[in-house]
Formats: sequence, C-alpha cells, structure tokens
Amino acid sequence: MDRPPFHLAFAVDDLAAARRFYGGLLGCPEGRSADEWVDFDLYGHQIVAHLAPNSAPRRHETNRVDGDHVPVPHFGLVLEMEQWRELAERLEKAQIEFVIAPTVRFAGQAGEQATMFLLDPAGNALEFKAMADPAKLFAKS
Repeated sequence: MDRPPFHLAFAVDDLAAARRFYGGLLGCPEGRSADEWVDFDLYGHQIVAHLAPNSAPRRHETNRVDGDHVPVPHFGLVLEMEQWRELAERLEKAQIEFVIAPTVRFAGQAGEQATMFLLDPAGNALEFKAMADPAKLFAKS
C-alpha cells in the first residue's frame, strides 16, 4: 500500500556535519537548502535539518523496551529487512557508535523486529527497524 511521505524538521548545530551524516553516511540525497536549513530525502520522506545551535539536543531521557534503554525522543524508519541489513552493515563499517547496536527484539513474538539506534552529530536519536513480519507492525501480541 502506498503511503504519503512524512515531513520532519529537526534542530542541528552544524549543517556541514548534518550533510556529512545524512547525505554521506546515510546516503540521503540532498534537496533544497538555504543558509540555515537543508532538505534530505530519507527513503522517500522529507527531513529537514534546521540550524538552531541552542536547540539541538544534548541528552536524552530513556524508556525501557525489551531490556534496552531507548532514547526519547527519536525518529527513524521501518525498512525492509534487506535494506535494514545493508544499512546496519554500512554503519558498522563506518564504526558508528550505536546507542543500541543492531539487534533483534521481541524474538518469537508478533512484534519481532531488527532494530538499531544511533545519534546524529547534533545528538538527535534515530531508530531504524525492520519487522520479521511486516504485516504485524501494529500487532498487539
């Protein structure tokens, strides 16, 4: 089923670092930009890094999820499993410091998923996940 792309604007403290991270490391094509913001295409979704040096996150609260301390807030995508594996491999090769390294959570349950968490250079938390059974993305148990 086709879904409309989402749009997310977020604060960063260094646009050059955001370009290296989102454009270079994550491979997001760059769209429009100005002196204080830059658009990226994150798997067909529009994310916009806005220069706001005093607003970029410095620390995160966490909630426990399946034994892990998940950073709050965070954003990301639910990828296809092969896309997730390719991204995890690219990030591991780049020696990214993960908040939560690539892992499987809720093993054997309806919500079984591969997941990983990392921070961008400004401290924004991102999660990339892939469902063992994509039809169960919203399954309760």
